[in-house]
Amino acid sequence: MATYGYARVSSSSQSLAIQQEALRIAGCDVIRSETQTGTKLDGRTELETIMQFARAGDSITVTRIDRLARSVGDLAAIVSRLEAKGVSLRVIEQPVDTSTAAGRCFLQMLGVFAEFETAIRRERQMEGVAKAKAEGVYKGRKSSIDAGRVKALASEGMGATAIAKELNVARASVYRLMNSSALPRNKPA
Repeated sequence: MATYGYARVSSSSQSLAIQQEALRIAGCDVIRSETQTGTKLDGRTELETIMQFARAGDSITVTRIDRLARSVGDLAAIVSRLEAKGVSLRVIEQPVDTSTAAGRCFLQMLGVFAEFETAIRRERQMEGVAKAKAEGVYKGRKSSIDAGRVKALASEGMGATAIAKELNVARASVYRLMNSSALPRNKPA
């Protein structure tokens, strides 16, 4: 029976070191780490590797449940896959061990709270953005496309595809800018 450790942070400005050390102390034989958002499972290759490699009787350990998943749906999907393989999940900082009934119960409660926390954070962020917009402080991110340059190239008869290549931007962005600015659009020959 092997014990696998999984550490995750959301951005490169965060450190994995504390989680990795806690997983080593907890006796993990193998530790996989990655920098990925926890709000979705896509792109989390290290987690997928551990889940595929673990066999019946093995255990996957994380420091906190939010390192594994931020939504009840994702958490349930992960736990379901592990249970189908006979692999248990253990959480160091919370009393979770899916090899016990109490651990499974507590895991589900923590999942609900993790999803709630994410939703509340998103609501607060949106409220702050709305307030800043109302006060004229927030105007969104600055455009990455020079609208004047797009207009000049379009007036020279250049099409959206050629403009996109010239400015090294997406063609859809050029079309969006051309439509919003009422710039002339040439039909392809």
